[in-house]
Amino acid sequence: MEITVAEQDAFALVAVAFAAVLAPLVADRLARWILIPSVVVEIVAGVVIGPEVAGLVEPGPVLDGASQIGMAMLFFLAGYEIDLRRASGRATGLAAASWAVSFALAAGLAWVAGAGPAVLIVAIGLSSTALGTVLPIARDAGVLSGPVGARLMAVGAVGEFAPIVLVALFFAQGQHSGRTTVAILVAGLAVAAAALGTLRRSERVSRLLSATLGTSVQFAIRLSVLALLASVLLAAEVGVDIALGAFAAGMVMRLILRTISDEEVEQVGSKLDGIGFGWLVPIFFVYTGVTFELGELVSSPVALALLPVFLAAFALVRGAVTWLAFAPSLARPGRDALSWFAACQLPIVVIAADIGASRGLIEVATGSAMVGAAMLSVLLFPLLALRAASRS
Repeated sequence: MEITVAEQDAFALVAVAFAAVLAPLVADRLARWILIPSVVVEIVAGVVIGPEVAGLVEPGPVLDGASQIGMAMLFFLAGYEIDLRRASGRATGLAAASWAVSFALAAGLAWVAGAGPAVLIVAIGLSSTALGTVLPIARDAGVLSGPVGARLMAVGAVGEFAPIVLVALFFAQGQHSGRTTVAILVAGLAVAAAALGTLRRSERVSRLLSATLGTSVQFAIRLSVLALLASVLLAAEVGVDIALGAFAAGMVMRLILRTISDEEVEQVGSKLDGIGFGWLVPIFFVYTGVTFELGELVSSPVALALLPVFLAAFALVRGAVTWLAFAPSLARPGRDALSWFAACQLPIVVIAADIGASRGLIEVATGSAMVGAAMLSVLLFPLLALRAASRS
């Protein structure tokens, strides 16, 4: 009996969902020997079920679309965590300055290494911080509530937002259509109306946001989903990476919800976490493993040699620079934890490697080495960060 495309897509979705469920079980089982973030297990599971190993799941448009939404949700949640009322101050200034130094250092290293036309895209990848990836780890460990947490939010926000902006500025490819423009306009007007209502301290909007949190209406969640989808559509329309639009949409939603209490804002965040980390985000990480070019990596001695080089570059470009920047304001154990968290990289490295390989700026094997090193950074650096935080 011939298997249809729809059946293949359905099987692939179930296989990815199964891998997402299995990942935390495996991580919990391994915790007695080593603490492995669930995201790493998700990526490894994707490699196992993907074409490079078992061949159970092949890349396709359905999984690719779901993965794109998952990545957008990851950046949306990272943006939602940014409270602009608390973002100003010395920590944000240090974070911005340290990122600028990190980017300059990364560009210099890439130029010395002979990256040529790939200097910019490599520097973007090396100077990023995976805020959306490390936030759940830091939150679960109780790190966010201490002095490290406030600085991590600043460092992570700048380290995630600035590289996305550079991708949007230098690697945008826009395709415009009238129907898409109308859809964006309608969605944008709806979000703008809600934002205007909150800026004017509208009692009606505030009451609706609060009163529906425990009902089937869930107005705040519906508005968040609208903002997310509209941002993805807008990003595709103007040709920038969807991560930029999603990150900005998360920040906008935080502003829109400022008329309700802080406890209710956290409640909305918890519901969004359930949607994101319980469903959409794991699809992105598992699919990252499915599409990972393992064969290109293991068959290339140069790529294998670059794996520890990129990992060391992450630690130097983001970790060491952050460590030095916050030396006057943070004690040694907390500064160690902050620097290791800052050096964690993954989503933007995946984006940078994909752009570099698709445009012929870097070899596919080199891109695989970048992504492989980013996976290792998410595995190793949080362990070192949590160990340092425990001494803080």
